[in-house]
Amino acid sequence: MTRLRVGILSDTHGYVDPFFRTAFASVDAIVHGGDIGDESVLTALAELAPVTACRGNIDGGPLRFVPLEPCVEIGGVRIGARHICGSPTRPDPRTRALIRRERLDVLVVGHSHIPVVARVDGALWLNPGAAGLQGFHTSRHALILEIGPDRALELQRVNLEPRWPGRG
Repeated sequence: MTRLRVGILSDTHGYVDPFFRTAFASVDAIVHGGDIGDESVLTALAELAPVTACRGNIDGGPLRFVPLEPCVEIGGVRIGARHICGSPTRPDPRTRALIRRERLDVLVVGHSHIPVVARVDGALWLNPGAAGLQGFHTSRHALILEIGPDRALELQRVNLEPRWPGRG
């Protein structure tokens, strides 16, 4: 098996940064951690790779049908997504239950707009930070998760243009 690459992002709030065409050009899959904001985000990302997304707290209307806790297996690695999870030091009970029930290797989360990488109940907890323009954050990020033939995981941070040019 070759190395697989998974683009990870969250909190786009209806905005798809044009840089994703370059940053995610060679990914095999994309996982969105919620607060998608508009169907056009999923459409644009699906042009790059298959997308697994969870519904965030702003995702109503047509996005109300996006699942709350989708799971996918990529390269033998179980990846789940859930938008509001607490923090890695205090995960909420539903998040712990998801990790255990689905035997997750990786959990993609969002909501806080704060990048975090941690371990919770054996799962790699990934909050890529916000990729969109809405919110209090000044810097914007995404991640690329590389899955090796032995299921070894490596992360690469994708730095996007600051929310306010010249400030971050």
